[in-house]
Amino acid sequence: MVQLTHKFQSFDEYLLYNDNSEKFYELFNGELIEMPPESGVNVQIANRIFLIFALMLGTDRVRGQGLELEVRGEPKNRYPDLTIIREEHIQQLSKRNTIRLSMSPPLLVVEVVSPGELQRERDYIAKRIQYQDCAIPEYWIVDPESQTILVLELTGNTYTEVGSFSGDELVLSSGFKDITLKVSEVFDLVG
Repeated sequence: MVQLTHKFQSFDEYLLYNDNSEKFYELFNGELIEMPPESGVNVQIANRIFLIFALMLGTDRVRGQGLELEVRGEPKNRYPDLTIIREEHIQQLSKRNTIRLSMSPPLLVVEVVSPGELQRERDYIAKRIQYQDCAIPEYWIVDPESQTILVLELTGNTYTEVGSFSGDELVLSSGFKDITLKVSEVFDLVG
């Protein structure tokens, strides 16, 4: 990861920044940290889930890794592997693919865990806290190592576990009751 030296005083100032590249940056303590590209396996898994949701909701409400979420804490933004947005977001995101804290939260955020202990901790703990704080109704943690999908739903102000699904189990989602997704369909032939 490359760290750029410009210091941003606010998230609004950061939003004005454009280096005319396709890079993703997290804003950490006012500085940009370049995010490395996702692994091929993680992209493959996210694409499979994207397809299921796109067939159910249409492609306009399903966003891949390029969607940016403003969050509280550090870093100030996250790029989920997959996000299900609200109908109202389609127009709001037409100029910049960023959901601000002042907007309604997305309906679902999906993170595919990258290899390594630091990445596991980030997805299972840090992002969980930030997404919970943003009042995102549902958070899925897709774990290629254990080949499980952990579904969390917001109950009050806290995520509670709907279930950890594996094998040929269907993923249960309180927000998307009509989804028919077997965990094995996500992980079969991965890697």
